Amino acid sequence: MRITSKGQVTIPQDVRDQAGLMPGTDVEFVLEGKRVVLRKAKVAGKATRGQKLVERLAGTGSYDLGVDEIIRLMRGPPADADAPPHKR
Repeated sequence: MRITSKGQVTIPQDVRDQAGLMPGTDVEFVLEGKRVVLRKAKVAGKATRGQKLVERLAGTGSYDLGVDEIIRLMRGPPADADAPPHKR
């Protein structure tokens, strides 16, 4: 791998995938002794994609359910609900 005259280098796709480096990801270079480390930059105040999604969806639900009702819906019926009665 070579650095271009503009100081650019291509990060291999498998490395980008494993590191979660998407187009538009802010990165920084850190010197550790004689090593150069590339890592995701911690950008203060910049919302992540997940945070943006939650902000966009917050308050858009139209269901008036309590926590217990929501948990029952998520879990579904008990595993033994369809089982025949137990004989002693």
